[in-house]
Amino acid sequence: MRWRRLFIVLVLNACLLACAGPQAGLLNVTRPAKDADQITLIAATTRAPVEDPAVLYGGERGASVSYTRIRISVPPNRKAGTLELPRRSPGDPERTFAATSITPIKREDIAAAFRAPGAHKRRAFVFVHGYSTTFDRAVFRFAQLVHDSDADAVPILFSWPSRGRFLDYKRDLDNASYSRSDLANLLEAAIDSQSINEVVVLAHSMGAWLTVEAIRQVALRRGGVPSKVSSLILASPDLDVGVFRRQVEDMGPKRPKITIFVARNDLALRLSRFIARGDARLGGIDPSQEDYRQALSDLQGVTVLDLSALSSGDRVNHALFATSPEAVRLIGDRLVQGQQISDADVARPTTAVDAIGAAATFAVAAPILIFDMATSQ
Repeated sequence: MRWRRLFIVLVLNACLLACAGPQAGLLNVTRPAKDADQITLIAATTRAPVEDPAVLYGGERGASVSYTRIRISVPPNRKAGTLELPRRSPGDPERTFAATSITPIKREDIAAAFRAPGAHKRRAFVFVHGYSTTFDRAVFRFAQLVHDSDADAVPILFSWPSRGRFLDYKRDLDNASYSRSDLANLLEAAIDSQSINEVVVLAHSMGAWLTVEAIRQVALRRGGVPSKVSSLILASPDLDVGVFRRQVEDMGPKRPKITIFVARNDLALRLSRFIARGDARLGGIDPSQEDYRQALSDLQGVTVLDLSALSSGDRVNHALFATSPEAVRLIGDRLVQGQQISDADVARPTTAVDAIGAAATFAVAAPILIFDMATSQ
């Protein structure tokens, strides 16, 4: 009965959010605001193209991967972590995010597209979105994250055919599975590119399952994950804990540093748990609990960040990685640079404390708690 009530509450919340959200199709091109910052990203998608230029790619499977260069104007005088989407297309670049340029990229030109001006932009920052996300929402979210994190990297969006509808969970999962070889191929293209010397991957929600599967596939092909892939960030991963452990084990010892953002109050993952009729999803665990410490114990290079105490504009606590300025700062300052987060990155002076037994290390005065799962015995 408790689960049934929770399910009804979550459905109503999701429906209210969907009804209150902006209209579909927001990618009509407009002129940028004067002196506005602009983010140029490469989008690779397994979605089928559509005729409406405001939509560009829909929620059905494409016959092949399509590549597009998209420039997004970021509205001035906004707070980090906010995503001001237009109510109609094109958006007003003075007040909302807006597309200012969209250019198709031929498959044979994708290697050249990886080359970005600037000596420091030899790092690829790959983002894989989650469930119930349309193409335009994925583009705007990634542009916001790249801008707010000040990521010094070539931004690459991988967009799989999510239908962007709340009740299409099973179809979204099938479409994510459909796309894993294409994501693996994209990652290998970045790995093999002489223009890129480091690859950082951030995956959200259902996109985390797809991404870990793709990296596992790369590892099985190549006898481990190539060292160019320095960091894997899983934000609110909609992924079974045991499946995740097996996927990481299959990668072998040659694998990237893995950082997992979790929130015990993530309502979307509670709903996913109800749909899956299983245990808590990886992004919704309490990493201080013995069961989860044991499940993830001795996984070297796996760090869990508990964001449960953060507050942001995300009413379901499922996008804290992008809506919380604290989380965005850690992504840009540390994780995109391939560095591991420590207590010093989140703790105020003199606030770091000892671990709970030998299970984990964390800082209590900061809103983000850090757990090194390799110390969980």
